Amino acid sequence: MSEKVKIFTDGSCLGNPGPGGYAAILRYKGRQKEFWGGAKAATNNQMELCGALKALEQLKRPCAVDIYIDSRYVMDGFDKGWIDNWKSNGWLTAAKKPVKNKELWQKLDELCQKHSVCWNYIPGHQGHEENERCDFIARAAADKVQKTGDFFCEYTD
Repeated sequence: MSEKVKIFTDGSCLGNPGPGGYAAILRYKGRQKEFWGGAKAATNNQMELCGALKALEQLKRPCAVDIYIDSRYVMDGFDKGWIDNWKSNGWLTAAKKPVKNKELWQKLDELCQKHSVCWNYIPGHQGHEENERCDFIARAAADKVQKTGDFFCEYTD
């Protein structure tokens, strides 16, 4: 996997649950692409998962990917092996309860299998330029959903 991609992502909700938004910035060979989307009724964790999985969906071939995210929930799911345990336990937690957001985790896991992914934690709201940009866009996306009631996804190059 010689192609290296950097992804910065964030999710946001107006209420939890509530109208939600996600955003991502992809960088590859000096080019940058931003995209965002939203959903009518979501949780913050769902939007964090969506940001990462929607970003990985953009990749057309296997890549080495550095994902920068402020969600311990998403990062720990992979780095601490939670997802492997959930799969081994039939998508049940250690407490034998169904894994929340199972379908999103499954999609994200499938995408991660296609790439070499390195998860990098960025503390939120600490002045990291790309994280702040993603946070701003994700909140704007959630606001748009609240005003229009529509799901959407938009892109810029």
